[in-house]
Amino acid sequence: MSRADKSAAIAELAEKFRSSNAAVLTEYRGLSVAQITELRGALRGNATYAVVKNTLTELAAKEAGVTAFDGQLVGPSAIAFVDGDPVEAAKGLRDFAKANPLLVIKSGLLDGKALSSDEIKKLADLESREVLLAKLAGAMNASLSKAVYLFAAPLSQTARVVDALRAKVEVEGPAAAAPAAEATEETPAEAAPAAEATADVATGGDDA
Repeated sequence: MSRADKSAAIAELAEKFRSSNAAVLTEYRGLSVAQITELRGALRGNATYAVVKNTLTELAAKEAGVTAFDGQLVGPSAIAFVDGDPVEAAKGLRDFAKANPLLVIKSGLLDGKALSSDEIKKLADLESREVLLAKLAGAMNASLSKAVYLFAAPLSQTARVVDALRAKVEVEGPAAAAPAAEATEETPAEAAPAAEATADVATGGDDA
């Protein structure tokens, strides 16, 4: 490899270190070309799996300010540069290593912090970003459902709830306001007859 080619390779690796969300160093000794291709397919969408030269990678890591792999770039090395979900990438590497023990997960880098092999496996046990977002959305929907119900209720019902809260606070203090609100809430179907009855009484008073 010419000096120019080496410089270009170092610059490319250094940029991958800088731009990736995470990186995982592995040893692939004994894996076939077909198995490496399979692993790349398993990581697709979350990481690119690159076979690297140790000396050039050491220089690139130094240029990028990465120290997580110091002293570990020995033997046939390949790095998973993660540009997607680090948890999914860790799962892909862990599952492939279980099925193909010749793949050795050595260490990693996440948000500038070094990860041991055990820490990468723990990362793989976490829930993915998509699952966490789905749970968050569900929790938010549950919290908002009461607010949506209140907005959809008749104004007369809302006014009664507010009045009950105000009276409860005046008599017993703020701590008792929440139970009063729950006790005063009615469904829209129950609130409508009460509102109509109030309107009838008011109308009758005017006629008299």
